[in-house]
Amino acid sequence: MKMSNLTLEEKIGQMFICGFHALEPDDHIKQLIEKYHIGGVIYFRRNIDELEQVAKMSSSLQEVAKESGNLPLWIAIDQEGGMVTRIDHKKMSRIPGNMALGATNNPEYSYKVSAISAEELLTLGINMNFAPCLDVNNNARNPVIGVRSFGENAGLVSEHGSAVIKALQDKGVSAAAKHFPGHGDTSVDSHMGLAEVSHDRNRLNSIELKPFVRAIEEGVDLIMTAHVIFPAFESEKIPATLSKSVLTGLLRDELGFEGVIVTDCLEMHAIAKYFGIGEGAVRAIEAGADCVLVSHTLSDQSSAIEAVKEAVLSGRIAESVIDRAVERILNLKEKRLKSLTVVDSPVFLNREDKPVVDSLLKEVACKSITLVKDEGQLPLATNEAVLVIWPEVRQETQVDEPWTDVFTLGQTLSSYIDNVEEIRISAEPSEEEIDKVVQAAQSVNQVVFATYTSGSDLPEGQRQIVERILKLKLGHFIVASTRNPYDLNDIPGTPAYVCCYENTPYFMEALASILVGKSKAEGTLPVSLNEGLHAN
Repeated sequence: MKMSNLTLEEKIGQMFICGFHALEPDDHIKQLIEKYHIGGVIYFRRNIDELEQVAKMSSSLQEVAKESGNLPLWIAIDQEGGMVTRIDHKKMSRIPGNMALGATNNPEYSYKVSAISAEELLTLGINMNFAPCLDVNNNARNPVIGVRSFGENAGLVSEHGSAVIKALQDKGVSAAAKHFPGHGDTSVDSHMGLAEVSHDRNRLNSIELKPFVRAIEEGVDLIMTAHVIFPAFESEKIPATLSKSVLTGLLRDELGFEGVIVTDCLEMHAIAKYFGIGEGAVRAIEAGADCVLVSHTLSDQSSAIEAVKEAVLSGRIAESVIDRAVERILNLKEKRLKSLTVVDSPVFLNREDKPVVDSLLKEVACKSITLVKDEGQLPLATNEAVLVIWPEVRQETQVDEPWTDVFTLGQTLSSYIDNVEEIRISAEPSEEEIDKVVQAAQSVNQVVFATYTSGSDLPEGQRQIVERILKLKLGHFIVASTRNPYDLNDIPGTPAYVCCYENTPYFMEALASILVGKSKAEGTLPVSLNEGLHAN
């Protein structure tokens, strides 16, 4: 992998990671590889059907790159675990998310589950994971990070984040710590607009930057930038992704990071709406980014690549800037991809240690789930009927998407209680749905409401359901938040509250066991709640 053998177009192409919309290499991605020489591909759930299909797609993409005379590809994914899991196939180990791991207060779990994830990703031909999320979530109204963070304590985030990085890279998968210099204390989703963190340098050094300093010490391969404004570091009102003061002055010069800097996707509104994708790509590279992520649209991807080429030909960007970035890229590819081989008939692994893996993931779930409060509501009576209210995601958004296979609390609770009625409602329930569940609650003495919030606030319809059921004064009313632990802030009168951090199968199985008194909730709260409940 010698840079001297690359043309300007090939060097610029290596600086781009792009996505496409098919289950196999189509004209879209082939054009980006063959004509524009892109350095990497990113998968989303839209690219996933069967695991064998993913493995074959990865091999086919590498063949396209090889046959067109290009370097081996990075094949990347956001497989953070928990609620951000692009591959949620039932044959894939369901790795817990960051906040669930933070609630265990045991970084060893973070290492073990991330090592499992890395092994499986490599089997599918995926060699880069845009994880871990090192944002310190100290804003209860953060609409985009939430349970993607390990918690609100910078030390805890640092310890768990370091464990994830080490596990991924020990197994040969490049880790990308994100979102530098921190997206945890924001109240705007950068998918939709420009967020700002207005703290001074002392505060940022002691909290937001601390996990990234630790990640650099751990030798993280990549750091992903945040489309967030930091006035303490940059006087101009521009996001960190476009700031030379942040990427070069802070990350390179002050913190000494020598790895690859990759942007978050430039099609997010924080860049696309305010700066334009082509101009955003040019400015990100001027600021010090080595790789540019453009995830979705061919016209945006090709125009961004062309914009960078034009900036070099016009003298706006010196070719030496491109060379330095490409040198870092080639060095990392040499380190991680040197043993890469293309498999003609890829077959997904059949884990011989599956019982051990299942046992570990069940153990983590029990160690994660946190009993926040209980005013005599637990355990449920197994000889009485129980109503389970299950909100579900029915429409994909920028921060949420429906599961491929649905596994509910009602299903697993039925193994302990004969008479379980479960009503599934939208996560944004209609008036009709609200009336239906409240009416059903009037005929039982036990209700479990599995609240679900993917944004910053408990949806109003779910809040109304809690308020109306509270007025029924039932014998047992338990709220279990199945994603956002901050739901309690919007329903303070709840007599029993359990945090699960995710609604994945292992966690719902553990929750059911806890609700009937068969198991104990052993997790510790990794964030503070309004009722004087502080992170441990």
